[in-house]
Formats: sequence, structure tokens, C-alpha cells
Amino acid sequence: MLTLGMPTLLETPSIEECAALCASLGLNFIELNMNLPQYQTGQIDVAHFTALAHQYGIFYTIHLDENTNVCDFNPLIADGYMRTVENTIALAKRLSVPVINMHLANGVYFTLPDSDRKGKRGGKVYLFSEYKERYLARMVEFRKRCEMLCTDGSGADVKICIENCDGYKDFQIEALNILLASPVFGLTFDIGHNRGADNADEAWILWHRERLYHMHMHDAVGKRNHLALGQGEFCMHMDSGGMLPIERYLTLAKEQRCRIVLETKTVEGLTQSVDYLRQHWI
Repeated sequence: MLTLGMPTLLETPSIEECAALCASLGLNFIELNMNLPQYQTGQIDVAHFTALAHQYGIFYTIHLDENTNVCDFNPLIADGYMRTVENTIALAKRLSVPVINMHLANGVYFTLPDSDRKGKRGGKVYLFSEYKERYLARMVEFRKRCEMLCTDGSGADVKICIENCDGYKDFQIEALNILLASPVFGLTFDIGHNRGADNADEAWILWHRERLYHMHMHDAVGKRNHLALGQGEFCMHMDSGGMLPIERYLTLAKEQRCRIVLETKTVEGLTQSVDYLRQHWI
């Protein structure tokens, strides 16, 4: 049985509206998006959110702010994001949240012409790659801090899952290897982002499928993603093996017991995705 959830949507700005919609569609959970002002850690009334979860028979996951960058070279900025992660872990325990989803920041890059590099690489040069030793040292600190907070003996089981976005950079792969050395960390597979990056992340994620706990599922056409299921290439065009890609991803989710966020951006798209799954796969 698939465990399906929805994102927080602009059309349903209150948690009450989200919970009612989630239950009406027969979904299991809501992913609280901390990019939105109402889902900052200081704005969430734990007792109220818990009561709604019990009322509607649902639970929550959390999506950290997409700007989160615990490795920023400015220590004030990096420490601010680290404190945000710390507060989020504490909130997750109080809300019985099993997964905190986050992105790895690309950081700043310089675009350099080949002629100025004296035989070195030109084009985009990411500062996290150029100063990789500092970047990875900070990532080790981040892992250690999260390990202490997520395994403090309270019995709460919180996983921090790293989501693929626009193709992992080499320095991010090294960072992932550092984080995945801890059982606190896992992976989120966003199939639409992967398609938009020409499937750049899929082989690496599948190689580490035992650490895959969470998925963001939506249809896509080329670099256009967050489409309702049934509206794009995953559900309309078979791959070389004669199988719809959506079937492969759903099978993967079942095998790894992943929670799945149907990550569309509108109520209509979410409803269409639920209907598609019920008609074809559930």
C-alpha cells in the first residue's frame, strides 16, 4: 500500500484547509513547506497541528526552506541556517514528523572565460568546489550536529532526506557521501527534477536505493515539471523496456517503502494526480 501525501498549496493557505483537503482526497500526510511564512517554526502551534492530525487521521513531513545553506562562507548566515535546522528537528519530534526534506545548496558560482584560466576549466566555477575542503569540513560539522539532535535518546525517529534538484555537482556527491555515513540521513528522489536534469541523478540514487525513504512524484515534459500525473512523459510514453516510467517509480517506492508527496502546485493538479493513481495503479 502506497503512503501518499500532498504539499502545502497557495490555494489552501491555512493548515485547516490543507488537512481537510488531504483527508477528502484520501491522502495520508501533508508536507509542511517552510518557504511559506505560516510554516516557520515559530508560527506553528504544535497542539493545534497535532489535534488536526488526529481529527483527520493524517501526519506531517517537513520541507526545509529551499535557501537553507549550512555551508555558507559567512558564518553568521551558516549558523542562522543551522539554528533553523536545529529548531526544525525539535519541532519534528514534537509533531511526530518522520522526514525532514532538504536541498543541498549549489552556492555561488563565478562564470569565467576559458582564456582567463590558463588551461584550467572555464565556464561556471562553483565556489564550494573551488574551496571544497572548507565546504566538506562544514558538512561534517552539520552531520555531527544533526546526529546529536536526532539521536538524543528521546525515541523520536527523524530522518533528514536530501532531495535532488538540477543534477548533483561533484562536490555535492562528496557531501552526500559524508552525510550518508550517518543513519540519520537519507535520500529523497524527485522524479520530475531528475527528468529536468536529463536523468542525471537517477543512476546514483538507484545505486543508493537502500537509503531512499521519500519521493516527490509529479509528471514532466522535458524541463517542465510539477505537472499532474497523466499529463506528461512519465504517464504517456513508454521507455525502451516497454514500461511507463511512472510504473518503474511506483515499483521503486513500494520496494523501498517510500512516502510519496504528489508534488503539484494546484488543487486541480493534486486531484488529477490522485484520480490517475486510483484509476491506473492503486
